[in-house]
Amino acid sequence: MRCRMNEDTGTDYISPWTLSECVDGGGVGVVESSRHDALSEGDTVTSFYWRWQTRDAAEGGRLQKLDPQLVNGNLSYFLGTVGMPGLTSLLGVREMGHVTAGANQTMVVSGAAGACGSLAGQIGRLDGCSRVVGICGSEQKCQVLVSELGFTSAVNYRQGDVSAALRESCPDGVDVYFDNVGGPISEAVIEQMNKDSHVILCGQISQYNKDVPYPPPLRKETQEAVLRNNITRERFMVLNYMEKHDAALLQLSQWVKAGQIKVLETIVNGIENMGVAFCSMMTGGNVGKQIVKISD
Repeated sequence: MRCRMNEDTGTDYISPWTLSECVDGGGVGVVESSRHDALSEGDTVTSFYWRWQTRDAAEGGRLQKLDPQLVNGNLSYFLGTVGMPGLTSLLGVREMGHVTAGANQTMVVSGAAGACGSLAGQIGRLDGCSRVVGICGSEQKCQVLVSELGFTSAVNYRQGDVSAALRESCPDGVDVYFDNVGGPISEAVIEQMNKDSHVILCGQISQYNKDVPYPPPLRKETQEAVLRNNITRERFMVLNYMEKHDAALLQLSQWVKAGQIKVLETIVNGIENMGVAFCSMMTGGNVGKQIVKISD
């Protein structure tokens, strides 16, 4: 959504927002009336292009019908754990992370207390990583990662030397890096990655206010480390795995119902607070998925 504020979004699957038009984004709601054959009153639906309104008239073909039983009626989960962030985390780890149970691998997750990061670390643990280390921006978030989500340890990048903290937390180096932030933090992680390790390039949020291409270029020394250690660092696009979405959503739902994945959300009430919630999310004010609740 931040990228859609740029004239060039850096992607070919989303277009920039247009001045004077209604802002849109991922949303979930209930059909009040329908003239579309596949949708009926009372159906729960979602869309990637949900306008920031209390009510909307939408083309039925752009709405996806949902089964509330997948989330035990917690509809906001469709925007996070059992939605696009969950898909991104699960398919990112499985398609790009090359996690092997019993291989004593260490995973590092940046932006670890956010919507994707908080899930990616839990999935890495479930899939067999022996050590999962999160990087985030407060002591409170570090505590949540370790005490609630099962991370092995956490690093507060706002305090102290990130490289030194990573060396202490990852004594055997880093095998898998789920990268949400880019910039100096990611450079510090990559420089400690082992031979034949893997970067899951999910996001680069620290760079979105800068006029640089996506993914942003690495420093010369870091790029040399990537080549020297045969580190894979390729852009990950969850939309390239559409055929795996249904099975992945079912897996995420099962984990949530079994208590194997904990859902974190930061919920703000009222459409009048959409902008406040968005700005808070962009400055790290959220833990887990940032949600705005419009109505019951």
